[in-house]
Parts: sequence; C-alpha cells; structure tokens
Amino acid sequence: MSTIKFHQDLKVFQKSFDVAMQIFELSKTFPKEETYSLKDQIRRSSRSVSANISEAWGRRKYEKSFVAKLTDSEGEPRETQTWLQFSLACDYINEEQFNNLNNQYNEVIGMLVTMMSQSNKWCSFPSEK
Repeated sequence: MSTIKFHQDLKVFQKSFDVAMQIFELSKTFPKEETYSLKDQIRRSSRSVSANISEAWGRRKYEKSFVAKLTDSEGEPRETQTWLQFSLACDYINEEQFNNLNNQYNEVIGMLVTMMSQSNKWCSFPSEK
C-alpha cells in the first residue's frame, strides 16, 4: 500500500465524490416538486459518503473512532441506493442510469468494508526516531 497523506488521495474518496457529482447533475432534471424532498435527500446522502470518509481519515489515530466513522460512511451509499430506487420508480431516471449508479455504490461499499476489515493498516503510523 503506497503512503496516502490526504483523504483526497483515497480511491474510495475519489470514487464516492465522482458518483455524488453524477447524482448532482442527474438530479437537476428532477421535477420542481421534488426540490425539498427526493432531490435534497439524494444529494445530501450522496455527498455524505465523501464527507464521512474525510472525517474518518482525520480520526485514524484512534482505530475505533476511524471504524465508527467508516461505518457511518458505509450507511450513506446504502441510503443513496434507496433514493435511487425511488427515482427509478418515479421515472425520474431510467434503468440504465439506476444500474450504473447502484453498481458504483456497490463498489464504494466494498471498498469501505475492506478498509474497515483492515483498519489496523490504515491506523498505524510509522514511529519517528
């Protein structure tokens, strides 16, 4: 594993940020009556994935805190997947868009689960001599 200095360097952060931006662009086409409901919810949960990864990175000095924040982060793509299901059911997105975004979030979830299961690798700091 190469040395990662900043949370922005994490592949899972980059991927989650990219998917959130895709959702932002797509949600621009949602009807006006969804502005304060589905559109707002899906944008918030999609953005929260990256935000929680950032917070987790800052807490890695304390492994349990790191894992707890990654657990929060893992919940957000699952919530977003549910909002995507509603978007599909309401015909705001098509099946191809749904499958693409849903699959990308499954990848993000897998990356987060791997990080949590290997948390000791992410939370160990080289000793300074």
